[in-house]
Amino acid sequence: MEYNFQEIEKYWKKYWKKNNVFKTKETKKTKYYILNMFPYPSGAGLHVGHCLGYIISDIYARYKRSKGFNILNPIGFDSFGLPAEQYAIQTGKHPFETTCKNMIKYKDQINNLGISFDWSRKIYTSDPNYYRWTQWMFIQIYNSWYDKNEEKSKPIDTLINEFQKNGNRYINASTSFEKKFNSKIWNKFSTSKKESVLLEYRLAYLSKTIVNWCPSLGTVLANDEIKNGRSQRGGFPVYKKKMMQWHLRISAYAERLLKGLNHVNFPNSLKNLQFNWIEKLTGAYISLKIVFTTSNRIRNIKSFIHSPESIFGMTFVILSPEHPFSMKIATHSHKTKVLEFLKKFNKNKDIISGVFTGNYVFHPFISKKKIPIFISDFFPLDNQMKSVIGIPCQDKKSKEFAEKFELNFITIFSFKNKIFINSEFLNGLNEKDANKKIIEKLIQNKLGDKIITYKIRDAIFSRQRYWGEPIPIYFKKKIPYVIPIEKLPIVLPKIRNFHPKNGKSPLFRANKWAWDEKNMKIVSNNFINYKNIFPIEINTMPSWAGSSWYYLRYMDPHNKEYFLSKKKENYWENVDLYIGGSEHATGHLIYSRFWHKFLKDRGWVKTEEPFKRVLNQGMILNYSTKVLKIVNKNIFISYGLRHKKIFQSFSYQEMYIDTFLIKKNSELDINKFKEFYPLFRKAIFHLENGIFICNRKLEKMSKSKYNVVNPDEICKKYGSDTFRLYEIFLGPITQSKYWDDKKINGIKNFLNKFWNLFHKNGVFYINETIPSLKEYNILHHTIDTIHNKMKNFSLNTIISTFMITVNELTAIKCNKKKILEPIVKLIAPFAPHIAEEIWKKLGKKKSIIFSKIPIVNPEYLIKRRTYPIMFNNKLKFTESFDQNVSIEEIKNFILNHPKIKSLLKKKTLKKLIIIPNKIINILF
Repeated sequence: MEYNFQEIEKYWKKYWKKNNVFKTKETKKTKYYILNMFPYPSGAGLHVGHCLGYIISDIYARYKRSKGFNILNPIGFDSFGLPAEQYAIQTGKHPFETTCKNMIKYKDQINNLGISFDWSRKIYTSDPNYYRWTQWMFIQIYNSWYDKNEEKSKPIDTLINEFQKNGNRYINASTSFEKKFNSKIWNKFSTSKKESVLLEYRLAYLSKTIVNWCPSLGTVLANDEIKNGRSQRGGFPVYKKKMMQWHLRISAYAERLLKGLNHVNFPNSLKNLQFNWIEKLTGAYISLKIVFTTSNRIRNIKSFIHSPESIFGMTFVILSPEHPFSMKIATHSHKTKVLEFLKKFNKNKDIISGVFTGNYVFHPFISKKKIPIFISDFFPLDNQMKSVIGIPCQDKKSKEFAEKFELNFITIFSFKNKIFINSEFLNGLNEKDANKKIIEKLIQNKLGDKIITYKIRDAIFSRQRYWGEPIPIYFKKKIPYVIPIEKLPIVLPKIRNFHPKNGKSPLFRANKWAWDEKNMKIVSNNFINYKNIFPIEINTMPSWAGSSWYYLRYMDPHNKEYFLSKKKENYWENVDLYIGGSEHATGHLIYSRFWHKFLKDRGWVKTEEPFKRVLNQGMILNYSTKVLKIVNKNIFISYGLRHKKIFQSFSYQEMYIDTFLIKKNSELDINKFKEFYPLFRKAIFHLENGIFICNRKLEKMSKSKYNVVNPDEICKKYGSDTFRLYEIFLGPITQSKYWDDKKINGIKNFLNKFWNLFHKNGVFYINETIPSLKEYNILHHTIDTIHNKMKNFSLNTIISTFMITVNELTAIKCNKKKILEPIVKLIAPFAPHIAEEIWKKLGKKKSIIFSKIPIVNPEYLIKRRTYPIMFNNKLKFTESFDQNVSIEEIKNFILNHPKIKSLLKKKTLKKLIIIPNKIINILF
């Protein structure tokens, strides 16, 4: 008998919503906070790849709840960002309108899966009630500085007070070089001069920097939004451009970000990515004298060397395009080439690119030896000095660069044999002692000093977009001032044209975007007089601003007085389990960790790290389809012809197409293709053996690759429980796996078999008699196995355990309540709809979500042996038996097994081979 999943699932979704079953309140129970990484509500909706994380979190949330924990499992939307703005540019529809529509679609899809999210806590970053607090936090960051002595952020007023009272010296936060002045000088500084000093300290500051500029999108892009010099969205060219931008001084927290990784349960691969992103570099800075000085101010270059003992292998010096000398260091004959490079270079560290400036520095220890100066971004340059010394005999990247530009370099350089070229004072020393000796020489000759620095750079915080959080800043004589906190939020003004222009945010078109300082309100731009009415910042925050602290707001989403009350924060503290893709391993996680540490420094949260544990689910893969097209011609080439001589002179481009245009065996349905793409109705198709073959590739599911599978269709055909179990059954949750819905029927059949354990001739039937020892043994082995596998998130093998258990109980025709009722509790986190229905039939009044999960009784844990079941020497499935079971009992069980009986209806059993404690082989 098949259970009616359509009616059952529809009923229980309504029941959960009506009774607020998943709503969470603070209680005396032990808390457990589970969180999915913030989803963006795209117009395409969910595909099955997105669903995996939600299903994993839901299973674990339901499981922990059944173990007595008070579960917080919230959901919301990262609703600001470039996709919505681009859609607004294309259609003229306001991003708020399309975003709201997309959020409704996402919510319906998620609810259709039976996910136990507490929707009463829903937040979205484009809600002014939410971004009011993002703006508040920005102001706090702006009004803070990082005290390196105490390793924490402090209010900027404490620094100003120090300058006013003592002011005998300060450390320039951007270069770590000491500057001196006294309090009398500070107090005589003009407002603008004081602000220029404070900008070296503020955690949010304005500075000109070279950015990734995309003219077609009209905005600055982060590195992870670019691939091969083009924008990820739209594939538009990206160029370098120097612009005044807001930054957050994340580099100040570099050491704490590194140390924190030792106290969190993150995957090792994720930790390594963060270690490499931040990268602590211990070495020396060297002041190198420039050979041809192009200005009285430019006489020396301060550069970083990671291994000072290797200084005699020095072959070249690299300046970052962002280095303040990059446009000034070139000699007259090389200036044009340098300027051209600075305009066009792409930030791709896998491509060797650079330009010789025509200038040199003198080697600090080899008399009259000149070292060429290049400008390049091929290297991870020091964040402070933005320069590095190239040592080809030691560093692979330096060697590649030297070979690219045909630079002669020393290849004999050995610590093992203690050989140091051109160095009398290093010969005979080991690496450690040589390092120490060089630093001593640098200090002695006043050429440098030991230094610790980090690769991580301060984050650019400006975007030339409309659809983002307004930055609560106005400008008076070009000096930034914060808008009073009591006037937050500063809400996005309504505009009609969302196109950026000449590097300006669309907000420059807003008619009412000026700050009246006297009346403390936003007024028309026509009133700007630079006396009491001033322009407001037109750039907006990046999308990661709101997603850097959203997990805190879930704890207290309806608080109008504060972003998070102490009472709620003391209860929930931080996220116990954070689930999401590995693509967020660096950017998002580092930004969130920085943001959280800042809030901790200022006393607004009490924990050092926001996330105790991170679990990265693997990707769901599917075959994409690509056709070969000759560039700039309306001609397509069958994939097998690409190497033929006749076509070798052409350049090709691969074009993704939807898989429904394929007949079979990668053959393109040309008529369907022409109908679907009117642009190519007159295209020429070169066939091979009478057909057109496409390139099929197993890739991550993506709308851009046209290889997504809609979960709505799967749920409609098979049911939400079947879909949930199948996604988990595909493979280990942390590994990538191929989507193949041809095998989904096996899960559907399993759920039908589970349903039939409780039904006889279509009628619900449960026996109240006392179970046998064998039945108790099966039950408690299942309980024990599931609890152990949940600890390691081995969810796919738990599904296998359920299958084995159901097969065993079916084979012995078990319908006893004391066995089956605990089985329902065990399967409820995985297949909640069918579990709720059976729970109700068992006479239970409350939802099964409030029941306690069974615990194992060791007395019933008789040792069992698992046998692989082979059909003609091929593994089909496994079965487990009591260790002391006889061969005859195994034989009877196998011959009466439903799967085997079904198979033998069409086949003749030739031989049954049972090798004790090893295998069972059925020959037919």
